[in-house]
Amino acid sequence: MREPPSRLRVRALLLTGLLAVAFGAVVFRLADLQLVRHDELARLAERQHSKTITLRPRRGPIYDRHGQVLAVSSEVESIYALPGRVPDPAALAARLAPLLEEPAGELAARLKSDRPFVWLRRRVPPQLSQAVRALGLPGIGFIPESLRFYPNRELAAHLLGFEGWDNRGLEGIELAYDGVLAGEPGLALVERDALGREVTAQPTILKPARPGQGVVLTLDATIQYIAERELEAAWRQTRAEAAMAVVMDPRTGELLALAARPTYNPNTYQAAPPEVRRNRAVTDPFEPGSIFKVILAAAALEEGVVRPEDRFYGEEGAITVANRVIHDWRRYGWLTFEEVLRFSSNVGAIKVGLTLGPERYYQYMDAFGFGRLTGSGLPGESRGRLRPSTRWSGLSLASMSIGQEVSVTALQMVTAVAAVANGGRLPVPQVVRAVLDPQGRPVTGFEPQVARQVLSPRTARGLTEILTQVVADGTGRKAAIEGYRVAGKTGTAQKLDPAVRAYSRRPGVLSFVGFVPADDPRLVMLVLLDEPKTVAWGSEAAAPVFAAIGRQVLHYLGVPRSDRPPLAVVRASAAEVVPAAYPGPSPGGPEEPGRMPDLRGRSLREALALLAVHDVQLRVAGKGFVVRQTPAPGEPITPGTLCRLELAPSGHRP
Repeated sequence: MREPPSRLRVRALLLTGLLAVAFGAVVFRLADLQLVRHDELARLAERQHSKTITLRPRRGPIYDRHGQVLAVSSEVESIYALPGRVPDPAALAARLAPLLEEPAGELAARLKSDRPFVWLRRRVPPQLSQAVRALGLPGIGFIPESLRFYPNRELAAHLLGFEGWDNRGLEGIELAYDGVLAGEPGLALVERDALGREVTAQPTILKPARPGQGVVLTLDATIQYIAERELEAAWRQTRAEAAMAVVMDPRTGELLALAARPTYNPNTYQAAPPEVRRNRAVTDPFEPGSIFKVILAAAALEEGVVRPEDRFYGEEGAITVANRVIHDWRRYGWLTFEEVLRFSSNVGAIKVGLTLGPERYYQYMDAFGFGRLTGSGLPGESRGRLRPSTRWSGLSLASMSIGQEVSVTALQMVTAVAAVANGGRLPVPQVVRAVLDPQGRPVTGFEPQVARQVLSPRTARGLTEILTQVVADGTGRKAAIEGYRVAGKTGTAQKLDPAVRAYSRRPGVLSFVGFVPADDPRLVMLVLLDEPKTVAWGSEAAAPVFAAIGRQVLHYLGVPRSDRPPLAVVRASAAEVVPAAYPGPSPGGPEEPGRMPDLRGRSLREALALLAVHDVQLRVAGKGFVVRQTPAPGEPITPGTLCRLELAPSGHRP
C-alpha cells in the first residue's frame, strides 16, 4: 500500500531540515576554527612543528679613556641536541663525554629527554666546537652566541663588574649600563615535521641579534694598574682585612682609578664570594676618623670662627664632654689651629667643633655630600650615615669633630676633598665619558658637572696651605713626594666593638686623603687599609701608599715638578680621549693672566681646566659647548669672581 503524499512531504521536510542543521553545524565549526580561533590554533600548530630559540646579542665593549679594551665580547658557539633525532643516546654520549668533560650518564639522560631541544654546552671555545662538529653526530647542532671576556683579568674588576650567563650585567658598569651594553636578542627556529620530528639540525635565523653599544670610561688603565700594584703590596704586607685606593681628577671629577683588595677575576666570577666582588669604595661606609677634620676645618675657616694662628689649649691630652673623657694620641699644650691639623689633635679639633656649633657643622657636612648619593651612577652606592643635628646627643658634636658618629664612603670622601682642591667647587664623580654605537662612533657624551660651590676660593686656598704643612712637617710626612707640594690628612679611626659597645683599641681604618700638586692639583686620592695587623697609624700605613702611587702617576702624566718652570697653559684632561671618532678639545693658545679667557666653543671640561688657574666661582647652565660667557673674554678677573657659562649642543657651537 502506497503512503499518502502528505506523509512523504513530511519526511522530505524532516530530512531536509536535518541536512540543513548538519550543514549549519559544519559551517559554524569551520567559522570557529578558521576565524575565531585562528590565531590560537596557528600558535599551537607552530609549537607542534617548530622550536624558537633566543639568540643572545654580542655585548658592547668597555674601553678606558685611551681606548684600551677592558671588556669585550666575541662570537662563539653553543652546542645543543635534538633528542628526537638521536638514534643511540648512550653511544653518542660516550663519544661526547671526553670532549665536553661531563659524565656519559648525565649526557645520555639529556639525550633521552622528552623535550624537543636541550643544551649540551653553552659558549664553548672554538677548538671544542670544531672537535664536536668533526664527529658528524646526528641530532647535534651549533648556534652562535656571545662570550664576555675581560682581557686584563683582575684589573678594575670592582668598577667593571661582570656579565652573567643570562647576558645580563651584574655589578659595576656592566650593571649600571646594562641597557646600553646588552643589545637586543634575536630569534632562531628549529623546524619539525607533522609528527614532531626535527627535519634539520641547523636553526633558521628569524631575527638576527643586534649588538650592544660601547662605553668609554674615565678610567686610565695605566693609573689603575699603578694603584692596584701598590695597594696589593701594602695589603699583603700589613695583612689588612681589606684595602682601597680611589684616584680622581679634582678639576673634572673624573675617576682615574678605583682599586680594592681582596679582588677577583671577572672571567671566573663564580669562584669569588659576593663579599669579594662588591665595590667597597661605594657600598661600604666607614667612620673616617681624623681625615674628617678636613671637613671641620673647611667649615670653621669658611664661617670665620677660627684663623690659622688662633690658639687652643690641648688639655695635656684629655677632654671631658658629656661625662665622657676623650683622649688625644699625644699630650699637647697650646697649639695653633694650623698645628691642630698638622699634628691631628683630637682635643683641639673638638674645641674647634664646639666653637662652630652643631647647626653650622651639619650644614657643611651636608653641603659636602655626606649622607647623600654622589651622583656617580654606580650600583649599590651607600649614602653613609649623617643624622640631622636635631637628633644629636650631647656627645655628637665632639665625636663628629674627630670623625666618629658619622660614616662615609671612600667615593664621598675623595669627592669632598676634591672640592678643596678645586677652589671650593664640589664635583659630581664621573665614571663614563661617552657611549659609542657598534661602529665605534660617539652617540652620547658626558661633560663634567659641578654639584655646588661649598667653599670660597679663598678658604680653599687657605686650607690647602694648612694641609701642605700636615705633609711637610706633620703626621703626613710619609706622603711627601719629592719635587711636588702635597696637601693631605692622615686618619686612624677605631672601630666600635659590639661586645662592649665601645671603641676598640685595635687598629681600625687607617687612611690618608690628599691632593697633588697642591698649587695646581691634578690628582686627589684616598688610600685606606681596614684592620691591618702590622701597623697602627694611618701615617705609617696609608701615607706611603699615597706617595708611591702619586709619584708614578705624576711622572706618567708628565706633570712638571715644582722646581721647574710651570706650564703656560693647563691642559684639559679631555685631550686624553680614546676611540678615534670621539671628539677632543678645541685648539687654544695661552691666556693672558688676570683676564677672562675666551671659552666660546669649548666643552665644559676644557672651560673648567682653563678657569682652574684663576680660582673663580662658576655657574653653569645647559649642556654641550660654551656659547655665552660672563665676564666677556679679556675682561679683568680676580680670585672669587663669579663666572657664568651658558652651554648648548654641538649644533649651536659658534
